[in-house]
Amino acid sequence: QVQLVESGGGLVQAGGSLRLSCAASGRTFTWYAMGWFRQAPGKEREFVAGISWSGGNTYYADSVKGRFTISRDNAKYTVSLQMNSLKLEDAAVYYCAADSDYTNYKGSHGMDYWGKGTLVTVSS
Repeated sequence: QVQLVESGGGLVQAGGSLRLSCAASGRTFTWYAMGWFRQAPGKEREFVAGISWSGGNTYYADSVKGRFTISRDNAKYTVSLQMNSLKLEDAAVYYCAADSDYTNYKGSHGMDYWGKGTLVTVSS
């Protein structure tokens, strides 16, 4: 069992930066693929970024490539998402997710565990 708690959301101006963090509990965290997803009002939840269990592989949605960076610290049981050059369309609730299939860092199939989300608001 893995529990995930996101933090770091807030209000930021377009062009600004935010860093989201996800704190995980569970002894097997190290072996899990991790990802960030987001859901804007009226839209479906979408994949944003993923990272393999070792951190050696990352994958990004085209919409955030070059602006967002995902990282993890297995010693601290944390996953982070550094978001730079934020755009209005990045506003959403951001969710941290974990999958026991350590190859699923692209989020191509369902994740096993989800956090409750953290809200990111981008103003013009």
